[in-house]
Amino acid sequence: MSKEAKKQEILEAYQFRHAAKEFDPEKKISDEDFEFILETGRLSPSSFGFEPWRFVVIQNPELREQLKPVSWGAQKQLPTASHYVVMLARTAEDMVYNSDYIEHMKKDIKQLPEEAYKATSSFYKTFLESDFKLLGNDRAMFDWASKQVYIALGNMMTAAAQIGIDSCPIEGFDQEKVHDILEQAGVLEGGNFEVAVMAAFGYRVRDPRPKVRQDMNDVVKWIK
Repeated sequence: MSKEAKKQEILEAYQFRHAAKEFDPEKKISDEDFEFILETGRLSPSSFGFEPWRFVVIQNPELREQLKPVSWGAQKQLPTASHYVVMLARTAEDMVYNSDYIEHMKKDIKQLPEEAYKATSSFYKTFLESDFKLLGNDRAMFDWASKQVYIALGNMMTAAAQIGIDSCPIEGFDQEKVHDILEQAGVLEGGNFEVAVMAAFGYRVRDPRPKVRQDMNDVVKWIK
């Protein structure tokens, strides 16, 4: 496939993608296709490569039913989506520069050599303390981690669209009440995670209205 053909294929996927409010409950995404979608999330970039996320696929009907009354933005998606994902971000406890999780990422996952380990540790500490001034503000730390979860979310929705699967990002929920439900279900792992966003995947039941966006000149400014 030529570069121009590939570009056109990608743009067509962006035109296809929309926030599906309801899915065909009779049509299920294959295991192979959903593993592909999850893999694009797993391979997504994150700040310092520390991957501050967890993707929890909720297929349990009872748990979905518990979430429905406190998720006003997912009233039709929760009962009908083929796959429903609660996307978690790590809390400040895990994201501070000297946490066990950050040490695990540097030593066990990234396997940094000694010089790179020291440099990364120093850069990350300075980043949290001075550059973004996140230390001491647990909410700011969580919001920063959540920003990175959204990168994975965008990649997953785009990848789904490229293979003809619909999706819907969902922020319409009571965070405290959803927290209580998921904590009771053991999803939040004792406080290491909090809910950043949710996403539903499946197949549309109707075509959406034509996509509308601002003009390119209204959203892009060049400085030469």
